[in-house]
Amino acid sequence: MTARTRPEANPDPIRRAETEIARLIGIMAALRDPKTGCPWDIEQDFASISPYTIEEAHEVADTIAREAWDEFPSELGDLLLQVVFHAQMADEKGMFDFADVSAKISDKLIDRHPHVFGDESRDKSAAQQVKDWEAIKAKERAAKAEKGVLDGVALGLPALTRAIKLQNRAARVGFDWPGATEVLDKITEETAELVEARDTADPAHLREEFGDLLFVMANLARHLDIDPEEALRGANAKFTRRFQSIEAALAREGRRPEDSDLAEMDRLWDDAKAAEKNNRDQGENLTGL
Repeated sequence: MTARTRPEANPDPIRRAETEIARLIGIMAALRDPKTGCPWDIEQDFASISPYTIEEAHEVADTIAREAWDEFPSELGDLLLQVVFHAQMADEKGMFDFADVSAKISDKLIDRHPHVFGDESRDKSAAQQVKDWEAIKAKERAAKAEKGVLDGVALGLPALTRAIKLQNRAARVGFDWPGATEVLDKITEETAELVEARDTADPAHLREEFGDLLFVMANLARHLDIDPEEALRGANAKFTRRFQSIEAALAREGRRPEDSDLAEMDRLWDDAKAAEKNNRDQGENLTGL
């Protein structure tokens, strides 16, 4: 592949990044030193660290959702540590090191963007670029002996995220609902089946039907161009705000939720909901001025 001439990046940030990455790798190596390292770090392996890797990725997403930008560098650093930790353990086993990890992703990015780093035209539509991307991914899967359309979709992904990825893979070869209307019809069908399963008192059947409904809901999100994880995070945040409003209202009277009842808390919930709507409407009015 012939690379286009690209402007030189400012070398100072690059040199600083190289220095700090080298420092981090050195610290991790010291922590894993069998004689002088940290006992906890020494006893870890890929499997024991994996949950922390997932947790740190979620904490990065949480920071973004909260727009807590002052925390963002620290949380990204925690996630980077997971990469360095895994690379250090792999290096100790003679498998690969951090440089190999960095080289792999750099090569992958260049290979997947021939319209940027190669000779292909940059005038392609987004739809054509998606097709090109799928062709490149298909070649990569073939190189890994992944023959099926759904091969390679990570099992460790959050279930809703994995559902979207599976559905996208199937859709790209034509296995998809025509539109959101048909998916909504399917949701009605799956809801009826869930109600029927509830009446059978069979936990396994009920769980299966509930899973089917969630899967179709994820499909609806895809057709509406909604990230279901992001949507649910938003709903969680809204629930938290409104319930905290209930707690605050009760606290002003020297009471707690357990001192109240459902009817009162429902009323306070409606008050919090109305206050949010009023604040939103006022914001829209100010925007229109």
